[in-house]
Amino acid sequence: MTVLSLATKEEFELMIKNHPLCVVHFYADWVDQCQHMDKIIREMAALPEYEVAKFIRLPAEDVPEMSHKYKVTAVPTFVLMSYGKALDYVKGANPGELVNKVKTQINSIKVRNETVAVEPVKFESLQDRIKKLINIAPVTLFMKGDASHPKCGFSRQIIEILDNFKVDYKTFDILTDNEIREGLKKFSNWPTYPQLYIYGELIGGLDIVKELVANGEFEEKLPKKQCIQDRLHALINKHKVMAFIKGTNEKPKCGFTKKLLDILNKTNIPFETFDITTDEEVRQGLKKYSNWPTYPQVYVNGELIGGLDVVEELDKTGHLITTLNPTLNV
Repeated sequence: MTVLSLATKEEFELMIKNHPLCVVHFYADWVDQCQHMDKIIREMAALPEYEVAKFIRLPAEDVPEMSHKYKVTAVPTFVLMSYGKALDYVKGANPGELVNKVKTQINSIKVRNETVAVEPVKFESLQDRIKKLINIAPVTLFMKGDASHPKCGFSRQIIEILDNFKVDYKTFDILTDNEIREGLKKFSNWPTYPQLYIYGELIGGLDIVKELVANGEFEEKLPKKQCIQDRLHALINKHKVMAFIKGTNEKPKCGFTKKLLDILNKTNIPFETFDITTDEEVRQGLKKYSNWPTYPQVYVNGELIGGLDVVEELDKTGHLITTLNPTLNV
């Protein structure tokens, strides 16, 4: 059995509602501990003793409604579920604890003579999934393994090229999702891996990239380098009160964003917003810049105040206005 990577609330809810035991890894790509735990659950999923369990990966930040519903406040977090109900939690990178708790839940499942037929899960269209993935970053590489642990020589070589050119890129491990692995071949009419995309357009595989490097054309195709630190500094200082959110003030795209905007709007204090779903560089860069892994984020005079939890607490204690007001009277 493979580990299933899901990307949307709808996919996730469809998957968990009809299964007696789901082991859900709420993760973030940029957290090393999450990558380590991914290897652990892949090993577990391959063993027959865990065949009753369905192993799922869900990006905590990208599906905030589910993170909030299951009280996920940090990654990695594992939630053991039965038919959508949380049974137990494992917080942090604790392989031993995870193994023990999964085994406990497996042992508690009553084996019945009759099997319950589960309707096939209907995902969003494969084309839509592929389009999202190839546009997840300005430069995206579909490969075997990941940048730290490539699982074939071709993947290793193309990673070395990208690193030598100091490219900012994201990778997708096609070994974790056979639907994407086979679908992308047809989508781009390119039968092998790795595959490199720039701004959603297929560049090619290793041979093409090597040829572009040899004739001096590869660097021309790469996104123009900008100092991300300077860009982020300018953005957080664009207005005295800046909120980095998913969506806009008029059309928030997640529950956390909507709650934050409701609170900020009732203060009648002017603020500006930036939709991080429109710019992957800002979305990923700001998390590292401010050492704050989730969104929304609120800044006052270029200084991070915090996310929704912090703003809610300031509002409840009556300190939100006094936190924001001084910046408007400078």
